[in-house]
Amino acid sequence: MADTEEWTSDSNSALHISLLRPSTSDHPTILATFNPVHTYPLFGEAQTIFGYRGLRVDLRFAAHDLRPNVEIAFEKRYKAVGETKALDVKEVLQDWLPGSAFDPITQFNALVQSDDTATTFKPPGDLLTSYEANGKKYEIWGGSLADLAVKQLLQRMQIFVPFFIEGGSYIKLDDPEWTLQRWKVYFLYEHLPTPPTPTASAYSFVGYATAYRCYLYKPTSPSASPTKKPHKLIRPAPTSTYELPLPSMPLHTLPCRERISQFVILPPYQSAGHGSRLYSALYQAFLHDPTVVEITVEDPNEAFDDLRDVADLLTLRHDERFTSLRISTAVSVSRRGPLPTAKLLPLDQITALRESVKISPRQFARLCEMQLLSLIPPSHRLRKPDAPSSFTLSTTSISTNPFQPPPSSSSSSAEKPSMPAPPPKDHHHYRLLVKQRLYKFNKESLIQLDQEERWAKLEDVVDGVERDYERLLGLVGRVGGKGDGKEKEKENGNGMDKEEGGGKRKLVVVEDGESVKRMKV
Repeated sequence: MADTEEWTSDSNSALHISLLRPSTSDHPTILATFNPVHTYPLFGEAQTIFGYRGLRVDLRFAAHDLRPNVEIAFEKRYKAVGETKALDVKEVLQDWLPGSAFDPITQFNALVQSDDTATTFKPPGDLLTSYEANGKKYEIWGGSLADLAVKQLLQRMQIFVPFFIEGGSYIKLDDPEWTLQRWKVYFLYEHLPTPPTPTASAYSFVGYATAYRCYLYKPTSPSASPTKKPHKLIRPAPTSTYELPLPSMPLHTLPCRERISQFVILPPYQSAGHGSRLYSALYQAFLHDPTVVEITVEDPNEAFDDLRDVADLLTLRHDERFTSLRISTAVSVSRRGPLPTAKLLPLDQITALRESVKISPRQFARLCEMQLLSLIPPSHRLRKPDAPSSFTLSTTSISTNPFQPPPSSSSSSAEKPSMPAPPPKDHHHYRLLVKQRLYKFNKESLIQLDQEERWAKLEDVVDGVERDYERLLGLVGRVGGKGDGKEKEKENGNGMDKEEGGGKRKLVVVEDGESVKRMKV
């Protein structure tokens, strides 16, 4: 066992990623060196490499066009014994990198030092926006994956997907043209005012994001009332091939949901606001695209959720329609019967606002809940852990309102305990609205629980959601007061963040006997 460990290397630590650009010396300058967060797609779940002592794998990239190079070095290699032999690291990497990546390091260094195309290099696509941070200038570019220059650059950077996006996968670059046109790639680069050498590029790579269009059927008018007349079958013409795209149907003009897929800020540039800048640039591009109906994110993790929540809330707080939202405290809510949501909130106004800002329903509901919570005085919010609960559950009587606990059972006045003061109306109504959303979203799991346990679980989940909103509002308050409010946010992929971890949006565990269910919030 000890002998096996002696020859085993941690693949995350053994692999070093570097960005290089020309220098005035004989060798390129290393701008940054960092390790991947994940290597299990390449080296297995254990993320180990067997068969070497002192193993070091250097994956270097030209900082402007991400031309890659691999150098594998080690002190000693394990001598094969029967079926046990050292892992062929080069063979593993050949499945993930182009053949040119394995050219000799001297050849790669020479190319970086004197690349004739570097001085004229610009990120492919169109310049969307630029900004300055910490005395440096950054630019965000975007282009279609059908563009050959965009495709080539994405092909070189896709190796960052298994390294920094848990469960991420490569985009297929050999799909038909009409499919590639659905994809957009957005590049974030640092732009130097003066290149360090006459042969150097003014650009160095910081991060990127991808998004694709999900075409959305949106009827232009209400469906006609059904008639008793039999429907006439529509048959295709005998000569129709039905190959997509149809000549008379340009797909780029159809209404769609734009879905952010991959999102990576390289570790040396994280925690500096670049992720928020990139996300906001994507959001503004989609917001002003008349064909985009809704903006969604594909399988985000917790860190990206935080980035998105903060950026969206800061954006919406510039809209008076959003900041004017209030819960009506003049409405009395009965312990029985349905919750009068339409009287508590201006639902038509909320729907119109959500559609105009193109945020998905669940995300927009959460943003509204955060904003409404911020308007409730802190003294009215979460009750203290040792304080008596105004939501004490009864074991005998069940309320017909699924968002309020059942009333206490009837008993003599001598047996009744003193009741706590009723909660403030603003916070009470707020919690009922949050419960309603959570109940609807998790109804399939909750209906399998006993009624009393269901109330208790909803109470616990709402407590957790409210605490998380408090945390996010604190983050919004901190970053919102610093210039544009984006300097200190975490940078993450829907992907990853090295400090925060790569979990998905928090799930609250609901135990039901031997089974375990998770409520989505």
